[in-house]
Amino acid sequence: MNIITVIQARISSTRLPGKVMLPILGKPLLNRMIERVKNAKLIGNLVVATSTNQEDDKIEELCINENLNCYRGHLTDLLDRHYQVAKRFNAEAVVKIPSDCPLIDPHIIDRVIQSYIENEEYDYVSNLHPATYPDGNDVEIFSFQALEHAWRDATKDFEREHTTPFFWEHNDTFTIGNVEWETGLDMSNSLRFTIDYEEDYRFITKVFEELHPLNPNFGLNDILKLVEQKPEIVEINHKFAGTYWYDKHLDELKSIEEYKKKKFGDSN
Repeated sequence: MNIITVIQARISSTRLPGKVMLPILGKPLLNRMIERVKNAKLIGNLVVATSTNQEDDKIEELCINENLNCYRGHLTDLLDRHYQVAKRFNAEAVVKIPSDCPLIDPHIIDRVIQSYIENEEYDYVSNLHPATYPDGNDVEIFSFQALEHAWRDATKDFEREHTTPFFWEHNDTFTIGNVEWETGLDMSNSLRFTIDYEEDYRFITKVFEELHPLNPNFGLNDILKLVEQKPEIVEINHKFAGTYWYDKHLDELKSIEEYKKKKFGDSN
């Protein structure tokens, strides 16, 4: 199977502009994330998809320096970005990983991809519906046929900007699979490994400072041990735990309400 893994990145983040270029132990955050994604075994070809905006020249330069594939497309239509990358590389399946996950665990990436490979009936597999891993371990994989369907028919702004909500909302059309944390734990609303705010950056920097010098390939279990030993680290960005981009679209996203009921039960 020809798999393409796409890391979507841009400089013009609305909440923390330039976050992908913030330094982590002497390298841009995006570099550190790429290092971690590359440790996954099933990612196939890796592509960084950014925009054609001039400010994103920096991302293309980073890719050139790292000998990475780079695609430049629409600033906000990420659905189109993923579709164009898939066509360019003749992808049979596309893995979507956002650039705000610099602590992502390669083992989790491989688990989601493996689930998709082993279950031919799935059009889309993620670890997000419902999510159980700490926020910031987001992996989604979908067939080219499903991507083309969404690219052709999705019309809402948030469907175009966030690439995959069209799948979630049309689960009567697409066969959807979900990978839950093998421990049976759910820390999706209590631990936050993603980056949207200055506090997130300080948390991520601290984790790298503590773990990277000892083991550059540290994983989720290493982070969990660290925050158990030093709980004050979690407090750095704890106030944002459980905050997601789709919170402002809950009145439009029927599927999110369904997943919440699965996780927390029907409160009615």
